[in-house]
Amino acid sequence: MNNKRTLIAAMLTAVVFVIPTITILAQQDEEAPEMGFFVTSTGLGDGGNLGGLAGADAHCQSLANAVGSNRAWTAYLSTQGSGAVNAKDRIGSGPWANANGLIMATTVESLHYDNSNFNWEFALDENGSQFASRIDGDPDFTVHDILTGTQIDGTAFPTGQDQTCNNWTSNNAGSARVGHGDRYSFTTPGSPWNSSHGTPGCTQENLVSVGGAGLLYCFATD
Repeated sequence: MNNKRTLIAAMLTAVVFVIPTITILAQQDEEAPEMGFFVTSTGLGDGGNLGGLAGADAHCQSLANAVGSNRAWTAYLSTQGSGAVNAKDRIGSGPWANANGLIMATTVESLHYDNSNFNWEFALDENGSQFASRIDGDPDFTVHDILTGTQIDGTAFPTGQDQTCNNWTSNNAGSARVGHGDRYSFTTPGSPWNSSHGTPGCTQENLVSVGGAGLLYCFATD
């Protein structure tokens, strides 16, 4: 009888050790989510003239393809006027992970109302790198302004004051609404990632003068 009890105890002990081992191996075998979001590492260099939405989308697609992503990519941008487009309607349904596999948002709703991962640490470019920000210790240089032309809920601005550099075709007159990719502002802690302020004009120099470089947010739609 004692031998039988000893055998049963040994078998139970073996199960206790095997189950955690299996769990750990399963976790190690899980692949990180495929990249579905990035901040562009470069802008197009022509101020607010992106070649319209099509040109902006092509820029996102080109940068993604260059790092091996063949998903369908679009820029997070709104337009104004007749046939206005909401940025939130262009980007698919999620979830979206950054280049390191961190989920940035699970749905369009969580993207706009529970977006705590949108900050300098996690809003990476297509290469998995951070963009220049004053947070890194250089108070005189930042490119944290990301072109969006969008209200804080992801919708287009009404007709009136230009917020989209003439629907992303002007490199001169007009203005562009930008968000702060690092959520950093001198006056507003937690500055919105998608709708922080307008630019003084649409030239490349105008964008640079207030802390930008014409960078975009890109989302995979498939």
